[in-house]
Amino acid sequence: MTPQIVRTIAELRKETAQWRAAGLAQAVVPTMGALHEGHLALVREGLSRAPRVTATIFVNPKQFAPHEDLGRYPRDEAGDVAKLGAAGAHLVFAPPPSQIYPPGFATTVSLAGPATVGLEDRSRPQFFAGVATIVAKLFIETGADFAMFGEKDYQQLKVVTRMARDLDIAIEVVGIPTIREPDGLAMSSRNAYLSAEERQRATAIYRTLREAAKKIGRGEPPKTVTEASAAALTAGGFRVDYVAVRNAETLAGPSQVGEPLRLLAAAWLGKTRLIDNIAV
Repeated sequence: MTPQIVRTIAELRKETAQWRAAGLAQAVVPTMGALHEGHLALVREGLSRAPRVTATIFVNPKQFAPHEDLGRYPRDEAGDVAKLGAAGAHLVFAPPPSQIYPPGFATTVSLAGPATVGLEDRSRPQFFAGVATIVAKLFIETGADFAMFGEKDYQQLKVVTRMARDLDIAIEVVGIPTIREPDGLAMSSRNAYLSAEERQRATAIYRTLREAAKKIGRGEPPKTVTEASAAALTAGGFRVDYVAVRNAETLAGPSQVGEPLRLLAAAWLGKTRLIDNIAV
């Protein structure tokens, strides 16, 4: 199947309005392109919940800091559209920046809660405001019933879920388990930046998280475990931003016995920043 490509909000709304008029629910899969199997799993999960799926491709400039890799971010629209079609997506919304942020655009979503817990927000303070703004716009523009997000970007998933709830946007945000390479590395568009040698070493993040989760599950103090995990990654050539244990819903620090926990990590390998997380 070859999905239809639309470039403007007016075209998008025209197509999705026809689906609603026919009583067809819709799932949306927001992406920045450079698609891999993790993104396609979101499309397939969307199809299991709704008869129509819209995928968006937009490299959002508002979630990149001036020193980050906006210009370097991989782009392959033709390849992405072919992959989306093979996965069963019906519509691709691929707007130019001027369509999303026209002259005079002056609004952003202000965040607290899971967006301000000292994880990704500590090193990328502008990131979640950019994410929440574009995601809110896409939720409104598509009018979708379901939104599919991968758990690899776990803090983002919780931020978007909280944002949709707080703003009363009538959409169900669905988190999908991280899709991994056979050796355990979480699939990510940024993995393409890794050299062959770095790619082999990158598996240490997932392996370290698994070992840490086992230790915490056995009752070892989380602070001791995360400090040892960060030291192990540093010894393995990583520059660690954080290894942290948090409440799986609020992302606040753990405060009571038996609460659901998530173990999260972010670290640089060469010029590539990798993130991962697992349940404890």
